[in-house]
Amino acid sequence: MLHKSRGIVLRVTDYSENSVIAKIYTSKFGLQSYLINGVKKPKAKIRSNMLQPLHLLDLVVYHKPNGNIQRISDARSEPILQSIPYDIAKSAIIIFMNEMIYKSIKQQHEDEVMFHFIEKSIELLDESKKGFANFHLIFLVKLTRFLGFYPDLSDASRFHFFDLVAGNFVAKQPPHIHFIEEKYINIWVSLLNSSIDNFYNLRLNAHSRKYLLQKIIDYYTLHIEDFGQVKSNLILEEVLN
Repeated sequence: MLHKSRGIVLRVTDYSENSVIAKIYTSKFGLQSYLINGVKKPKAKIRSNMLQPLHLLDLVVYHKPNGNIQRISDARSEPILQSIPYDIAKSAIIIFMNEMIYKSIKQQHEDEVMFHFIEKSIELLDESKKGFANFHLIFLVKLTRFLGFYPDLSDASRFHFFDLVAGNFVAKQPPHIHFIEEKYINIWVSLLNSSIDNFYNLRLNAHSRKYLLQKIIDYYTLHIEDFGQVKSNLILEEVLN
């Protein structure tokens, strides 16, 4: 049976000389694997340039419940990204966001609210003209709300440490290494209170950005099972700094 769905490309691996398996996060079925034949041929119906990280697709797919690998009947880029593929800084941000999303989303079921948030965030970054150096930080903090470990802000005005393990603000330095230091707590609060729609209002220097980036990666690692090591942040830091 054919189904229409929106899709976000997460990962593509070679399957044969002209075929690939694409991991695509869909609005209708969650994370799915699709076998796509002939993508490397000159007259391919679904071309390889449509399957770049976090590209947005309109899909018509065959879906078998509990199937490991599904098939695509038709796909088209919608919208076609205008700046991300050609802007070095935006491309580095997207590659990093893609790795974090791929390591975070494991479910094969519908979550249209989270899908819509990711989709609109990609479009927002693509449309932005300037001031997007901290976009990924705000995005990842907001994404935790859908993943189930959004920071507890109830004691943000009283306490001056943030415990990454517990996910809340605490009065004293935790007895482990996973916390936000007191001298960074104000910019951490500013980040948590930032809106994804007004991302350009968050101002951070390179040192603070690097510190918070690593702490957010640690936060994800602590709260998502088998999250693994993140690699793309190193390239991102080099590009942004």
